[in-house]
Amino acid sequence: MGAVGNYLKLNDKVEVIAGKDKGRVGKIIKVYPATNKAKVEKINMIKRHTKPSMKNQQGGIIEMEAAIHVSNLMLICSKCAKTVRIKTSLLDDGTKVRICKKCGESIESNA
Repeated sequence: MGAVGNYLKLNDKVEVIAGKDKGRVGKIIKVYPATNKAKVEKINMIKRHTKPSMKNQQGGIIEMEAAIHVSNLMLICSKCAKTVRIKTSLLDDGTKVRICKKCGESIESNA
């Protein structure tokens, strides 16, 4: 399980707040912590020209998601269903949890 920017994780629901896909909502399918980027389902689609290979016998033009910087994404709280900023808090047992700043509820991944 990876985390990007200390607050976005795999399977989180996010909204794009800047760029060509502004306003669209999707689920994070892959994270890249080293570059602070994430791939979001059906967001930032690109066309890739591929040669025929053992994996892809036919080749051709494949449409796929490209990574998008986390500064262009905003987490959607599952409780209040709004884009929110979050804070982290330590529980009594020592685990870190992400907390919605609007409703005060903890945000857990749907994994």
